[in-house]
Amino acid sequence: MGAGHSSVVYDPRPVAAAEARAEVRRQLEGWGLAEQSDTAELLVSELVTNALIHAASRLRLTLSAAHGVLRCEVSEAGRRPPEVSRAGTAVGGCGMFLVDALAWRWGCHQDGPGRTLWFELGTCGSDGCGRRQL
Repeated sequence: MGAGHSSVVYDPRPVAAAEARAEVRRQLEGWGLAEQSDTAELLVSELVTNALIHAASRLRLTLSAAHGVLRCEVSEAGRRPPEVSRAGTAVGGCGMFLVDALAWRWGCHQDGPGRTLWFELGTCGSDGCGRRQL
């Protein structure tokens, strides 16, 4: 358990974030990683919402789990690097603050005409593998 790969494409519709959250929960439960589901759903929802607001394009959610790490990626047509706003300092834009605060690691890379935002969460429990390096 704890290993798998999934990739789903969503149209730029308001329901895409809810559909992505449901996909995360379904996949993680199937992979035996339900304990990471709440955090992964929250962070995927933030990345998908950012894609809907800033890129307004089709997007791809890719989930992979292996070697004690869950990696979630959202690929879309946006080109601008994400900005991490401090909590309470902006009306919107706190999504990347949450990603930065809760993910073990995260990043963004240009991917052809668009970009891919990703984050990783540990899946190993108390033995420390896959945990955020401070």
